[in-house]
Amino acid sequence: MAEIKDPENTILMELKDGTVTIELLPDVAPQHVERMKTLVRSGAYDNVAFHRVIDGFMAQTGDVANGNMEKDFDIGRAGTGGSDMPDLPAEFSKIPHARGSIGAARSANPNSANSQFFINFSDNDFLNGQYTVYGQVTSGMEHVDAIVRGEPPMYPDRMVSMKVAADA
Repeated sequence: MAEIKDPENTILMELKDGTVTIELLPDVAPQHVERMKTLVRSGAYDNVAFHRVIDGFMAQTGDVANGNMEKDFDIGRAGTGGSDMPDLPAEFSKIPHARGSIGAARSANPNSANSQFFINFSDNDFLNGQYTVYGQVTSGMEHVDAIVRGEPPMYPDRMVSMKVAADA
């Protein structure tokens, strides 16, 4: 496990194969960081599916409205919802969409990010300046690499749980 420098801004994501440690970037995207911590602390991300996983690109999750359906065949709705909180304004920066970076998923409107996010499998420079980066995987990327692929996957992997390290 990675050394945790700032427990208040570190997320522990439990996947089927192990723990993924994510260092959040509050100096870069404070509103996105605060939203993720709020949703994590409420348990909203627990059991939410990875509904869009594209090999060599990214794994997307975080649809707290539709992503934790009991039946996997309902997963077709995942990706269409967010939380009951308002959408977030874009917080673009010079931080690249590098392997392991956490990006805010959104619609065509740059100010439509809410609860969904993606983890980049590779350096996706074409996303730079177009999607908010607000975190970086510091350990456990091998567990992210093992997430089942599909759009949506027939039997999607899920976030077992997420915790703010300060609360763990």
